[in-house]
Amino acid sequence: MKPASFEYYAPTNVDEALARLAELGYGVKVLAGGQSLVPSMNFRLAQPPALLDLNNVQELFYIRPTSDGGVAIGTMTRDSQVEHDALIKEKFPIIAAAMHFMAHPQIRNRGTFGGAIAHADPTAQLPAVVLALNGRMRIRSQQGERWVAAEEFFVGPFTSVLEPEELLVEVELPPTPAHSGWSYRQMERQAGAQALVGVAVMVSLDEAGKCRSARIAFLSVGETAVLARQAAQMLTGQKPTAELIHAAAETAANVDIEPGGDIHCSVEYRRHLAEVLARQALTEAFERAGR
Repeated sequence: MKPASFEYYAPTNVDEALARLAELGYGVKVLAGGQSLVPSMNFRLAQPPALLDLNNVQELFYIRPTSDGGVAIGTMTRDSQVEHDALIKEKFPIIAAAMHFMAHPQIRNRGTFGGAIAHADPTAQLPAVVLALNGRMRIRSQQGERWVAAEEFFVGPFTSVLEPEELLVEVELPPTPAHSGWSYRQMERQAGAQALVGVAVMVSLDEAGKCRSARIAFLSVGETAVLARQAAQMLTGQKPTAELIHAAAETAANVDIEPGGDIHCSVEYRRHLAEVLARQALTEAFERAGR
């Protein structure tokens, strides 16, 4: 099938894009990589009256260090560029690890980092990874800009806090503390398919070898990416023994998440996968932190 007719706009800078958003409001869809939007339009699941194409807005293509030691990533930076960037691999290797599971290289060559996050797909890797990394989003409109924490950005399936006149322009990731470890695990039916369950874990240890902080973010277990808060609380301030990790993973799977079932995976199997993957990821993350 082919998409329904639409108006097409291709601004060359952010100010021009924001002016068009303010003018059109709900009557426009923003086109970043188009890996989700274009197929939806071809099947006429989405029929926006207008498209706002950001691919000529060069100021949104960047990866740069922040003054505090973190990294800022422009919305239009291609997934493949983020995946292979030396600064990202040095500071946030969990991103490259998770991106390995994102569809296929051809998709990542076109898809964008900010587009995947703004799309707010509960089965996508990047929302969970940004949650685990405690990232924040810079959002602009003609009225100004605001910062929104990742924990507050995702509000439902394919729904974020973005207003019709607003644009996600940057994702900022804070520096990880010393003695930090990470892990990303997922289970899928086949390579490139959506995850049945996935988990991104970031932990840090204090000088005594106790857990200073833990962030455990799941995908494909709810209407948004989900932080396992009670499991993280169990770990904080404790020595990460095998028994404690096992108990935290069990809590994450049976208390922190409320997965649904579908033709590919029952609720019970999703909980089982969540527990196994969380246990594996926590074990690996704490081992990395210890090293």
